[in-house]
Amino acid sequence: MVSRSQTEKHRASSPLELLFDLTFVVAIAQIALQLAHSIAEGHAREDLVPFAMVFFAIWWAWMNFTWFASSYDTDDVPYRLLTMVQMGGVLVLAAGVPAAFLDDNFTAAVVGYVIMRVGLIAQWVRAAIEDPQGRATALRYAVGISVVQVGWILRQFLAVDAVLSFVVLVVLELAVPIWAARKGEPAWHPHHIAERYGLFTIIVLGESVLAANTGVQGALESTGVSGELVLIAVSALVLLFALWWLYFLEPAGEGLSEQRNRSYYWGYGHYGVFAALAALGAGLEVAVESTGHHIEAEPTVVAFAVAIPVSAFMVLLWAIHAPVVTRLVIYPGVILPAALVVLLLPLATPVIGVPAEVVGIALVAVVVIVLTLLRQGTSAGRTPHESRISE
Repeated sequence: MVSRSQTEKHRASSPLELLFDLTFVVAIAQIALQLAHSIAEGHAREDLVPFAMVFFAIWWAWMNFTWFASSYDTDDVPYRLLTMVQMGGVLVLAAGVPAAFLDDNFTAAVVGYVIMRVGLIAQWVRAAIEDPQGRATALRYAVGISVVQVGWILRQFLAVDAVLSFVVLVVLELAVPIWAARKGEPAWHPHHIAERYGLFTIIVLGESVLAANTGVQGALESTGVSGELVLIAVSALVLLFALWWLYFLEPAGEGLSEQRNRSYYWGYGHYGVFAALAALGAGLEVAVESTGHHIEAEPTVVAFAVAIPVSAFMVLLWAIHAPVVTRLVIYPGVILPAALVVLLLPLATPVIGVPAEVVGIALVAVVVIVLTLLRQGTSAGRTPHESRISE
């Protein structure tokens, strides 16, 4: 197990990485389902903390595997077996999601998370043994991750504040890669990393499609086909397609290659992007379902459950790329006002209703894409120097 080249040609996701991603489909589906139930029953605010906690575990485990694989993917038997261990941890975590939401019982989720991390620790130990040049960094990763896992286990048995202890352990988790990199940064591949994040974005968007489809099924079982159902279902599809389009308008591979020192900001910032898309799936499910039968949540709350994730996605998409990409495709003068409009649209819900509000959000997303493409076409005829001046 030696470090792979940072400039390897045609580096792409391996079949094992794609299989690994599929296990996260289950976990994200579970967390989106539980959040949708919380929104529909009128207590989404109380379950935002469990959502944030469990989604961090899902995202952080995926992210750590992804960056390790970008540096040390040998695809041999030990590597594959340890990856399978991590996949098992994801499934255990997914099984513990309902208990975390319904009973504040995080035992199964923590067990699954620790299993994932133990598999990664073994990978780092192997890298330390077999790659002398990266040994110091690999050992720091192995030690740092191990210590934090002890903290997660002790948290289950000690009488500590749940939120405060979670925040402390999250800070420690986020600090481990930064601390380890002081001995030398792992040789991750910028274009491979950008592709992997894009694939995870597609996975989360796919869960939103599934959630919306679940809402359609519920509405059909209650009242059958209606004009409102068709309107909101089509708008949900357009919205998700527009967000997919928007994300892939801003390629990050070159920026990560040129600004490797800012990769932590870009990589960590994706927590908000991914969480927003997962929450959007829950919001769309409830919005579609509300056309078929009565739910406890007020229409304005349902509208905000769609608008807040979309607005957050737009702002964060710009914010995480701005320090990394030399020439931004996503212009702040377009996307930031659009995010504000999306956030204000739910205020009109008592007058126009939830379906019209979702239509409005979808139209705003479409306008952002149109304006971005028009601006991109205008800039294409300029020299790089002229484009930078205009920005």
